[in-house]
Amino acid sequence: MSKSLIQKYNVPGPRYTSYPTVPYWNEILFSIEEWKISFQKSFLESNSQNGISLYIHLPFCESLCTFCGCNKRITKNHSVEEKYIIAVLKEWSIYCGLASERPIIKEIHLGGGTPTFFSSDNLEKLINGIFSLADKAESHEFSFEGHPNNTTYEQLKKLYNLGFRRVSFGVQDYAEKVQKAIHRIQPFHNVAKVTFWAKEIGYTSIGHDIIFGLPFQTIENIVDTIEKTNSLKPDRLAFYSYAHTPWIKGNGQRGFNEADLPKDIEKRTLYETGKNLLSQNGYHEIGMDHFALASDSLYKAGHNGELHRNFMGYSSSKTQLMIGLGVSAISDSWYSFAQNTKRLEEYYQLLECDQLPVVKGHILDKEDLIIRKHILNLTCQFETSWNDKAFYFDELQSVLSDLKELENDNLVIIEENRIKITDAGRPFVRNICMAFDLHLKRKSPETNLFSMTV
Repeated sequence: MSKSLIQKYNVPGPRYTSYPTVPYWNEILFSIEEWKISFQKSFLESNSQNGISLYIHLPFCESLCTFCGCNKRITKNHSVEEKYIIAVLKEWSIYCGLASERPIIKEIHLGGGTPTFFSSDNLEKLINGIFSLADKAESHEFSFEGHPNNTTYEQLKKLYNLGFRRVSFGVQDYAEKVQKAIHRIQPFHNVAKVTFWAKEIGYTSIGHDIIFGLPFQTIENIVDTIEKTNSLKPDRLAFYSYAHTPWIKGNGQRGFNEADLPKDIEKRTLYETGKNLLSQNGYHEIGMDHFALASDSLYKAGHNGELHRNFMGYSSSKTQLMIGLGVSAISDSWYSFAQNTKRLEEYYQLLECDQLPVVKGHILDKEDLIIRKHILNLTCQFETSWNDKAFYFDELQSVLSDLKELENDNLVIIEENRIKITDAGRPFVRNICMAFDLHLKRKSPETNLFSMTV
């Protein structure tokens, strides 16, 4: 990849886990009542056909990782577990009270924070509480994020018995200097131990998360991390760019200096080096910054054109309705987004008053829904089309005009009713999506909002 292309297109841009992106949500037109109506509509349309998804945010961590931009609460006091689970189950009961029938759950993802902060008994209490009011879909897919330093055999076994078959472990990088900078000291043998435990128990999809662009990270570090990863042979990998956003309040990204971060061509070389090594070891690139063995469901979904992307990341199956439970969690009815308060104390207070802890959201209009579909196509299939008139929108010609320069750089192919991202254009998917982002084009941000695209 040429240095000039990286310098040209490495600009701040969204990651497109949603469209519109959160900074462009219209909170004036949103209300909790509108969200409830949207939830009920989507539930009626989807529950009996495909089931629904749950994302459950478990925010507690014992220590602060300085690379992390997630919503979390740092504590070593594990007495917080029970109160939080009671609150999440209360929130779930409110949603079930709005539903027209007993929910059928196709997907669950436990994210954080650190889900394995919670004891195995409390994780069991949480999941059993969810299913006291719901049923499991026949082909369900349950997953959770595990911290290699504190995930126990008992947690893995108990969640397996509850129906979980996918687990992802946060690795980031194995270099000691990098680990110290990001405050994530994590020996290789800890990752190996939990990976082998998961395989022994019977998990069918084990994932590792690796980050490039971390402070002090070198090509040698990436090679070492990928080689160690290959020795454990996880089924899938998230190999993604470090999103440096220190201006976001409370995200903790202040443990190192800007000068310590690899930038531009240096940073991208870290990714290309890792990507080539993964390819040599049987991993296939799926979507943006994800890789999977041919035996994994993520590869099969990508190969069959069934890959989906939402706030939980890439998924091998799709549900129309995703409910986010827990502090800061985001829900998606397809027609609307709703986000819970990020303040734990307010989360508890609202639920004690029998209120959903939703504090903001966005109702998608017709244009939003069309653009959302195009961006999903680009991020999942690397192409999109408007052969169907339902996918045409008034500003399409302006979008195609904005893509001309990327076409001249051989990053996209523009046809009469379709655009296709070239292999050379895949690293610039976010830039290509930005051409479709009408909210962003109509109002450029005046302050720092997004991480760099490349």
